[in-house]
Amino acid sequence: MNIPHPKLVRCSALLLGVVFVSQTFLSAMPNHLIYFGTYTRTPSTGKGIYSVRLDDDTGALSTPTLVAEAVNPAWITLSPDKKHLYTISATKAQAAAYSVDATTSKLTPLAAATSPEAAPPSHLVVDATGRLLLAANYADGYLSAIPIHPDGSLGAPTVTRHSGHSVHPTRQDKPHVHSVTLSPDNRYVIVCDLGLDKIFTYAIDPAAAKATPANPAFVAAETGAGPRHFKFGQDGRHAYAINELGSTITTYDYDAAHGALSPRQTVPTIPPGFTDATTAAEIRVHPSGKFVYGSNRGHNSIAVFAINPADGRLTSVEIVPSGGKVPRNFAFSPNGKWLVCAHQDSDNLTVFRVDSATGRLTPTGNTAKVSMAVCVLFYD
Repeated sequence: MNIPHPKLVRCSALLLGVVFVSQTFLSAMPNHLIYFGTYTRTPSTGKGIYSVRLDDDTGALSTPTLVAEAVNPAWITLSPDKKHLYTISATKAQAAAYSVDATTSKLTPLAAATSPEAAPPSHLVVDATGRLLLAANYADGYLSAIPIHPDGSLGAPTVTRHSGHSVHPTRQDKPHVHSVTLSPDNRYVIVCDLGLDKIFTYAIDPAAAKATPANPAFVAAETGAGPRHFKFGQDGRHAYAINELGSTITTYDYDAAHGALSPRQTVPTIPPGFTDATTAAEIRVHPSGKFVYGSNRGHNSIAVFAINPADGRLTSVEIVPSGGKVPRNFAFSPNGKWLVCAHQDSDNLTVFRVDSATGRLTPTGNTAKVSMAVCVLFYD
């Protein structure tokens, strides 16, 4: 029998210990898992939903990984327990469901009933109970309420159609329901209709998978503004809509008892004197609740505003280049340290460090390539 020399045994154990400690250290390194929705249409080279890891110490991005093949999964959202991810679908079902493996980031499609083709929605959200998925259908101008089964799969939608038009001859010739946003108490869903220049409020019933018009049913936006996306402030008393056509953000007072909105202030997201073509896209409230951010496509920038905690009014902090073309979407890491921006037309992701005191953005130079990325979703 060959017995190893004691020194060799000690060296081997030491090396194994180093390897073990290194692996443990690497696995424990702080990072965030991010999913990206994309367009896969020509000339895109994308194939579906991608994932990336963001290093919380440096803001560096890992190499993007394809985690689910899908056709134009342009908006994605998670269930409250993060066990399921939903993406828009160009079928009457309006959405497709996946189970999530957070360890590998892989997505597994859930069984879905065969459904005829239809215009895909533009936006999705799951209510706080995890029983109701709401979809905003831009092309056909309606709100869908979709039941979620206990296994995460989806039932048949109930559709509420809007009617009418506003002033823009091509962008507002009919309803264009653009986004769905839950109220902080999960009693209402706020629905931006770009085509009607109106923001609707619906009371939701997750158990019955229903959405019913509130009273009052809507608030009118400024004529021609085109409300697109909507976010609540951390205080629950104020909310913010980014207006796509007007390149503005409107502050609203929010009456939680009735789901009613009252406009308070409107501010531009682009600098004075800019006259080239541009449209506003995404709006986010910083996790601290102190700042609001909005992106501009055409001007290719992100506008930063400070929130007055007393009345919710906004004051401009800065407008910074986004680092690419058509910054359609961006999101914050849950701790608020990082902003990741996805560019539709330059196929790149950019990372900014966020100053927690001022809200200002500093580009890190960290980037990654995801073809036609149009939705940024932090898993953790």
